[in-house]
Amino acid sequence: MLDRATSEQAVFDALRAETQRLGFEHCAYGLRLAVPVSNPKVITLNDYPTSWQERYLEAGYLHIDPSVRHGRQSQSPLVWTDTMFASARQMWDEARDHGLRVGWAQSSLDGFGVGGMLTLSRSHEPLTERELLDKESAMRWLVQAAHLALSRLLKPRYAVQPETPLTPRELEVLKWTADGKTALDIGDILGISVPTVNFHIKNVVQKLKAPNKTAAVVQALMSGLLN
Repeated sequence: MLDRATSEQAVFDALRAETQRLGFEHCAYGLRLAVPVSNPKVITLNDYPTSWQERYLEAGYLHIDPSVRHGRQSQSPLVWTDTMFASARQMWDEARDHGLRVGWAQSSLDGFGVGGMLTLSRSHEPLTERELLDKESAMRWLVQAAHLALSRLLKPRYAVQPETPLTPRELEVLKWTADGKTALDIGDILGISVPTVNFHIKNVVQKLKAPNKTAAVVQALMSGLLN
């Protein structure tokens, strides 16, 4: 179902069904794009109580959520605990007041720098070692399946794709630029003049609507143009 889904809502509906089959009440998925680098775009889908969704957004909890911080630093799964939320006690207390008391999460990262995190939660019955042993392989599989399905649908919506395709020579110059080569270096490598190198770089910057060649390189890498 995840592979065949043609919308993020269809993917999320499939995630919800699998979440309930695994014995959880709620699921949440966050997708963090790689650009803009200074303030990456974050897309979230969840079926938490509306009151908690509003409170989480209003309080800016995304920026202090320890589980999100863990997901950015490690792809190891985590179980919600008092210790994990010690640095965000108020958030943790409010989450439990909204019925979010037991949770498990794991992040993922693909080759384009796009990160995601799946969270499964419920209001009761702590996660035991036995339950984790029985279900964790399925939960880990769900993390990867969710990331593949949602990134497939969402990345093209936000990825920078030039209206006019880059030429083979422009791509060649951009790849060497990404490797840190100067215009003089690239000219020597490709057997062309420095003005010609700069001409190609200028065209790439314009096609990608980037402010400069550094931003153009980042956008091209994250969009898969240099693969």
